[in-house]
Amino acid sequence: MTDSSKTATLTIDGKKYELPMLSPSVGPEVIDIRKLYAEAGVFTYDPGYTSTASCDSTITYIDGDEGVLLHRGYPIDQLASKSHYLEVCYLLLYGELPTAKELEVFETTITRHTMIHEQMHNFFRGFRRDAHPMATMVGVVGAMSAFYADSADVSDPRQREIASHRMIAKMPTIAAMAYKYSIGQPFVYPRNDLDYAANFLHMCFSVPAEDFVVDPILARAMDRIFTLHADHEQNASTSTVRLASSSGANPFACVAAGIACLWGPAHGGANQACLEMLKEIGAVDRIPEFIARAKDKNDPFRLMGFGHRVYKNFDPRATVMKQSADEVLDLLGIENNPVLQVAKELEKQALEDPYFAEKKLFPNVDFYSGIILEAMGFPTSMFTPIFALSRTVGWISQWKEQFSDPAHKIGRPRQLYLGATMRSYVDVEDR
Repeated sequence: MTDSSKTATLTIDGKKYELPMLSPSVGPEVIDIRKLYAEAGVFTYDPGYTSTASCDSTITYIDGDEGVLLHRGYPIDQLASKSHYLEVCYLLLYGELPTAKELEVFETTITRHTMIHEQMHNFFRGFRRDAHPMATMVGVVGAMSAFYADSADVSDPRQREIASHRMIAKMPTIAAMAYKYSIGQPFVYPRNDLDYAANFLHMCFSVPAEDFVVDPILARAMDRIFTLHADHEQNASTSTVRLASSSGANPFACVAAGIACLWGPAHGGANQACLEMLKEIGAVDRIPEFIARAKDKNDPFRLMGFGHRVYKNFDPRATVMKQSADEVLDLLGIENNPVLQVAKELEKQALEDPYFAEKKLFPNVDFYSGIILEAMGFPTSMFTPIFALSRTVGWISQWKEQFSDPAHKIGRPRQLYLGATMRSYVDVEDR
């Protein structure tokens, strides 16, 4: 962030206030209103913070109009096709791509942290068998501070570093255990001879009674899903992590708060909602009916997996995800799957319809990720936990960055109060 010589002038009741403007390295200029209330006695109103920058950051940049997503300056499509998840984790955490030696040390560190405290197994068994895996993850991750108190002091840089590595390493283990617990199968311990994605798939789908070999194509597709969801700027869950962190809460509590926020269907549950919609449509010949419903403003139905809150022309992650979907479905030989057939035809008809082109409703990353995950054998209840696993590094990177910000302070949004004005208490017998 650099200071700009430009200022914005705000006039209130004839009095003018000069507001400094800040210039980012890329993107629109920002009006600095930090002193507005102190100087003018007013503050701004921005529900959803759609026009408000809550922080400055060097991690991720999004240009929704152009369909651009950069991590530390690198385009997401290059990272997803040429890099892999743990290298992207290093990039997000430390700001630069690692050397071969740095990457080797980082991967070894993460691999050596994948096991969880043995007593945490008992914590899992306190949940009902039919508990949603996200409910389990919120509870277990929040409880990590009780098991790893030696890395919960946020004032200690070394403890922050250890906590960062622990969460990135242990989240696949926790997610896999939540899944295994929900289906009544024994927990599978992580293996240090497998890479990050393959290890997760092994913990989810292997059983002690027989050998299980992870197909490298499936592992690569899983790694891409992790990479494409690693960070996405100041979204709802990331902002939640930053807000929780601003109070000085321990890192495990902050990430648990992020997981809870991600659970919402408007955020992390979009790919599950998309797949459920495809199953509701059921057959290719019913697609025109649902497209007509989506175009009817009086019908609450809408196409899930199309359009995006930020991206206005296309989702740069969707192209890579579609490629992975084709590879996975070809490998598994399920091109004739009814859900897949509906998805392909729905995409075709929607893209050819002028209504969707005008509204800029295009397939996003959620449209394809749900198809891939179901093809791999994951139930829809696991879609959001996998999203949480992927996004952990983004949350941690943003959390770490917060501590280096000299303007760091506890979050305290204002409000537009529309309630009753001051009035006197009335005794109950007189009401």
